[in-house]
Amino acid sequence: MVDSVSSLATRFRDLLVTNMTHAGGSLVPGQGALLSATSPLWTVPQDLDVTRDFQELTTRATALGSHGMWLAAAGHAGLAAQAIARGQTRYAVLCLTVAVAFGYNDCVALHAAAIRPLHDLPQFQDLYRQIRVTPADLAEFLWLRREMQTLSRDAQRAGIENLRRQDSRMSVLPQAPMPDRDPNTNGILITRFELAAARIALQQALMQSDIARRSDNLLRHAVSERDHSRARRDSWHAHLQESQLQLAAPRRAFIEDSNAHTTSIPCPPLGSIPNPG
Repeated sequence: MVDSVSSLATRFRDLLVTNMTHAGGSLVPGQGALLSATSPLWTVPQDLDVTRDFQELTTRATALGSHGMWLAAAGHAGLAAQAIARGQTRYAVLCLTVAVAFGYNDCVALHAAAIRPLHDLPQFQDLYRQIRVTPADLAEFLWLRREMQTLSRDAQRAGIENLRRQDSRMSVLPQAPMPDRDPNTNGILITRFELAAARIALQQALMQSDIARRSDNLLRHAVSERDHSRARRDSWHAHLQESQLQLAAPRRAFIEDSNAHTTSIPCPPLGSIPNPG
């Protein structure tokens, strides 16, 4: 099969979803498996080695030439994440150096907790100072990470509430519109796909939580009479909260500042951006 940017981008997104759904952690203790929805590219499962997958991605993306450079950058960043997880910090900087050369410039993600082990390395500090981003793209990077945090918070709240609900209603995770502006740098595309992967993984984890709740309710009703009024009340409450989130989601949409500069400048100083997760 001949590769295309579209097919490899889908492969990249699916790889991120696999990372997240196989990582340690969960929406609520004991349910599902989800580590970080705020930095999917830097989420590294302890029980799943995806190094070969990222190597394959970089090779196939590089073969596409200039159109696949951002995917090659994503693959090399993924290899850097794998190296950090194994304690190979110097090799991680090397992989990240190649990623930056291919266009990786998400300086917000480079403040994530997973990357902190690199911050004290002079090689990483030098590399960080070389990264360029436009103010317009930086504003979207910040929004994309905030949206991942919001989705993660909403999914975790729904997962906790699932422990108490006795209705059979399936949960929906409302989403803000994905930005559709033309980015100044292709590094934005990587983080957009991180958000897309986070949406899928969180919704899947929430669906698993729903299924577990419905199964528990069936077992409970098999040994005791069902409280129909409680089930209706839980369903109504869940619908109300979901409706409120549905109304709020469009209001979270990214609004591009028409006055934002589109000229590349150095990233904000290392350590000056709040930890995105």
